[in-house]
Amino acid sequence: MPGDRLTDEDRQHIAAGLAEGLGYTEIGRRLGRPASTIMREVTRNGGPDGYGAQRAQEATNQRARRRRQAKPPAPPVGDSSHGRDPQAVHDLTESFATLLEQQGMPRMAARVLACLYATDSGTLTAADLVQRLRVSPASISQTVAFLEQQGLLARERTPGGRRERYVVDDELWVRSTLAALRMNDTLITASQHAVEILGAATPAGARFGVAAEFLLLVNASLGQVMEQWQRNQADRNAGQQS
Repeated sequence: MPGDRLTDEDRQHIAAGLAEGLGYTEIGRRLGRPASTIMREVTRNGGPDGYGAQRAQEATNQRARRRRQAKPPAPPVGDSSHGRDPQAVHDLTESFATLLEQQGMPRMAARVLACLYATDSGTLTAADLVQRLRVSPASISQTVAFLEQQGLLARERTPGGRRERYVVDDELWVRSTLAALRMNDTLITASQHAVEILGAATPAGARFGVAAEFLLLVNASLGQVMEQWQRNQADRNAGQQS
């Protein structure tokens, strides 16, 4: 079946097909397999000129043995404060990162941001992130630079130390929305200029005109949301001081 692993017999058919000069697509068709499966099998086992069924089967068996002998993954690092289940916190962080990734954020950026956001302090060092996410320090450094550029986190020095720590706060989504407003303003200006160049009565000009009209409505609505948020925050702060 297409979803099953290749068998020794399948590999013999692949070797015979290559000997006949058949392409991956035709070999895959005969075996009921995707051409990509055949290509990966051949590429990882000597290429079209060096592929051998027995050697490929032995290499596959060796890889399977190494996987079985590999050490089990370390338990997830989770926050056990407040009586929390570390595994539940880990699962929550992973699911939130997946959600951010589905919204268009790069995978590593989503994982770093979710990890920070799920901590009570909202701060972690590079070493903390390396330990929690099990990635290289270089990956953390590049990702932090991206998130900082987007205004989604800030850097600060640890008190009395030289190490940096990365910080998120309650205003993260506010800053993200403000960035979206600024980007929309830029798109609106560009779209209006395009209308002038292309002509409002032309199909292309009309398309830019519709875009500008829509983004103006979006920004007007977001502006009202931001004003309401600021009023809510002012009322909340006044209530805490009274």
